[in-house]
Amino acid sequence: MLKRISAKNLLWLFLSIFLIAADQVTKLIITSNMKIGDSITVIEDFLYIGYTRNTGAAWGIFGGHTEYLAIFSIIASIALIYLLLTFKRKFAAFSTALVIGGAIGNAIDRIRLGWVIDFVDTYIFGYDFPMFNVADSAITVGVILLVIYLLFIHREMQT
Repeated sequence: MLKRISAKNLLWLFLSIFLIAADQVTKLIITSNMKIGDSITVIEDFLYIGYTRNTGAAWGIFGGHTEYLAIFSIIASIALIYLLLTFKRKFAAFSTALVIGGAIGNAIDRIRLGWVIDFVDTYIFGYDFPMFNVADSAITVGVILLVIYLLFIHREMQT
């Protein structure tokens, strides 16, 4: 396996590390300057910065099962790092690096605090979207890009 690892693939790990750092720094800023339940209006009726704790996954599912989510995040991240180091396509490596950074960012919160710090609060077409953070954004974008890769790009490469 080590012969297949390229320096370019190692560079993608730096993207993951950058995302982990950005996630943790933004959460530190929120916890240092806000109390749970506080909210700052950025764009009226659309975007707010708040502070909440999430003991579950997306939309609060699996609430109260932080330890299982932390274990799953770590195992998934290890598997994704292995895949990342073997990818030949930049699109797949970029997408995977986003997911790794997000998964580890939230896993750090789960292990250290027992919950995840969320702070971006949006209202989209009148719907109060669940609060999220930098890590959640990275995971969401990374998964969407991976689906695009698997459905369209990867398939095209095989024909």
